[in-house]
Amino acid sequence: MMQPVTFIKLPYSSLWLTIIFFPLTFFGAHGGARVTLPPNVVVPAVIAFGDSIVDQGANNNLNTLVKANFSPYGKDFVGGKPTGRFTNNRTPADMIAEELGVKEILPAYDDVSLSDKEILSGVSFASGGSGYDPETPKLVGVLSLADQLNNFKGYIEKLKGIVGEERTKFILANSLIMVVASSNDLANTYFTLGVRKLHYDIPSYTDLMVSSASNFIQDIYNLGSRRIAVFGAPPLGCLPAQRTLNGGELRVCAEDQNNAAQLYNNKLQTEVEYLNRTHPESRIVYIDIYNPLLDIMQHPGQYGLEVVDKGCCGTGNLEAAILCNRFLPTCVDPSKYLFWDSYHPTDKGYNILINQVVGKYVNDFF
Repeated sequence: MMQPVTFIKLPYSSLWLTIIFFPLTFFGAHGGARVTLPPNVVVPAVIAFGDSIVDQGANNNLNTLVKANFSPYGKDFVGGKPTGRFTNNRTPADMIAEELGVKEILPAYDDVSLSDKEILSGVSFASGGSGYDPETPKLVGVLSLADQLNNFKGYIEKLKGIVGEERTKFILANSLIMVVASSNDLANTYFTLGVRKLHYDIPSYTDLMVSSASNFIQDIYNLGSRRIAVFGAPPLGCLPAQRTLNGGELRVCAEDQNNAAQLYNNKLQTEVEYLNRTHPESRIVYIDIYNPLLDIMQHPGQYGLEVVDKGCCGTGNLEAAILCNRFLPTCVDPSKYLFWDSYHPTDKGYNILINQVVGKYVNDFF
């Protein structure tokens, strides 16, 4: 059963801001449940930063191989259209925007068709293949978090041009800000490509990641963001691609990758809690996805799933981005699969995961 919305009023300059946190319940691609907000209470926008989990099409026009604007990506999206989302349907950013009643689809910031209304209600700056380590996006030619921050500054100026400075402050302070990164740093930059292994061991590399994450969170806070959800790393060693590359003949979960993810998550959680305590009028919250996702993998039947160690695309072992293409078959029923390709969940997988995660953090926002 969906819990009631909890909201807090805090002074912000001359305005009283209604700061909202919401328990989210998801029931499939088009949702049977939606958060009902009290009269005169709104979440004006959803804004996302990070990697392919919340990339809404930012990479479509980049000179990179990390793209998803072709079939079979988007197979179950409206009209079966591949939009650059790395899944068969919608991303968590879309789902959350709809559940809040903001809009059904969260667009990419660089979508040339964006109207003023779309700009006001939020966008995603995320770029598939990006990460906290500055080297991570360089390796694959995508937008770094520094690039995303610069785009955010441009977005703020657009907001000011549409509604003025005071309303812009209100929008930024009341919106939900999602920060989703780290998987590419560990899985690709460190383990698979190994470009950081000569200079960092896992403890020092995770320190670098957390430091970068902390700086980014403070940067968006200084630009006016106040409600920031910071997502941890998943059990990386259990992703289909990592099982194939590092899990031996039986494709078991790769222990080294999982241990690194857990170490990083522990450090990130400590840092986020510190930032929340030391930044006035903020609700900066660490979101654990490691344990909920691992539970789904270990008990798939409880969630209506059958396959959790392979993706729906092709063999499901390694296919992702350009390796998952229209020349490959896909599984008959994606709703039985946790993963769409070898890295990214299906629409069903995202729905289950978000439903498992969010209710746990309600009390952290008041």
